[in-house]
Amino acid sequence: MREAELERLLVPVRAAAERAGEAILGIYAGDFEVRRKSDSSPVTKADADAERLILPVLATLAPALPIVSEEAVEAGGFPRLVGGRFWLVDPLDGTKEFIARNGEFTVNIALIEDGRPVLGVVHLPALGLTYAGLCPEDGGGRALEAGAGADAHPIRARATPPEGAVVLASRSHGDSVRLAAFLAGLRISGQRVAGSALKFCVIAKGEADLYPRFGPTMEWDTAAGHAVLAAAGGTVETFAGEPLAYGKPGFVNGPFVARGRRA
Repeated sequence: MREAELERLLVPVRAAAERAGEAILGIYAGDFEVRRKSDSSPVTKADADAERLILPVLATLAPALPIVSEEAVEAGGFPRLVGGRFWLVDPLDGTKEFIARNGEFTVNIALIEDGRPVLGVVHLPALGLTYAGLCPEDGGGRALEAGAGADAHPIRARATPPEGAVVLASRSHGDSVRLAAFLAGLRISGQRVAGSALKFCVIAKGEADLYPRFGPTMEWDTAAGHAVLAAAGGTVETFAGEPLAYGKPGFVNGPFVARGRRA
């Protein structure tokens, strides 16, 4: 997909993510019930309300494209993919962070083409930030950050500085033993903990360098952040060094590592 097409989609997709964020904050400010899904992960009214706002926008923008969205999959299973393009949506990524009220939850919307994310929007409602990534087929790419009501500005991943990498770990899904083994022999200058797709965005804006993930994730967890990081010059790869691909059976990711710009 060419850059002009992606630009056309970005404005309404960003607006949908931010509108969903407003609905999420309305629930976040009060008391809410926490239920358990079939896989025992938590879900709230905020997840469902955000999804109900996002899906009609995507269906209007591209009526022929399938939408793979977390709560819709839970309710009715995976849609049948036809062709190489489809949407991946996590209406509230980081539900555990939402429940803990630490602000590190996101709204994730991504467009996939031939196995790779070509557009991604990651909105952080509690922090008033939105990240976007465009990865057109004709090369280049552009990653952006915008505060609430502000114009977007470009962001760029950095090469690992001489003093060593800043490493990110998941707040809710850490694995200290495997992380220590992975980092053995590497020059490390610091470690940070963060929730949800925020980790991809922190690397994309040049504030960290490395995020290894050892346990399984779903494709809707990673696609939007992957697009932002790729557009900023970073990579998301399997431990075998292959690009993390999308549209896999069951939409399940294996272990991967997200990195900043290569020197």
